[in-house]
Amino acid sequence: MAELTTVARPYAKAAFQFADEARALSEWSSMLTLAATVAQQDSVAAFLANPRLTSAQKADAFLQLCADKLTAAGKNFIALLAQNKRLSALPEIAVLFEALKSQKEQSVDVEIVSAFTLSAEQTNTLAGSLKKKLGRDINVTTAVDASILGGAIIKAGDLVIDGSVRGKLARLAETLNS
Repeated sequence: MAELTTVARPYAKAAFQFADEARALSEWSSMLTLAATVAQQDSVAAFLANPRLTSAQKADAFLQLCADKLTAAGKNFIALLAQNKRLSALPEIAVLFEALKSQKEQSVDVEIVSAFTLSAEQTNTLAGSLKKKLGRDINVTTAVDASILGGAIIKAGDLVIDGSVRGKLARLAETLNS
């Protein structure tokens, strides 16, 4: 995984710098998300891994799948990735691009997993607290996972706050066993 990140990082930075200068961060975000989704499809991944195909053939086929959703610069980026045999890195490039975009926009995507559906008021209260703690705008998504028994697990980038009953029981068991 670290190797893939190392390969993807310069492409993500270059795409971000280009998109930022062109004031097209959202457009590039959409294009990279689409391209990453296409690249992750099993049939497409198998096609891209075929050693008998040239880089140009792979780029042409990939561009046909996404043609109407990519700008000229986006098409050039895909062609460059194909030429350098990096189309398989598209999902990681998209993730790194989004991280750079969030950092620039001073926002962070937060996932709140709770045992029960949260009300709008509870979600807004948590979002407000996280905004204060992180000093950034918060984009909240919520999910329900009954297996955590109660409480919530909050994921914001590298930060994970496990306030679930399941997590507390696991920490208690670990303490008792040591």
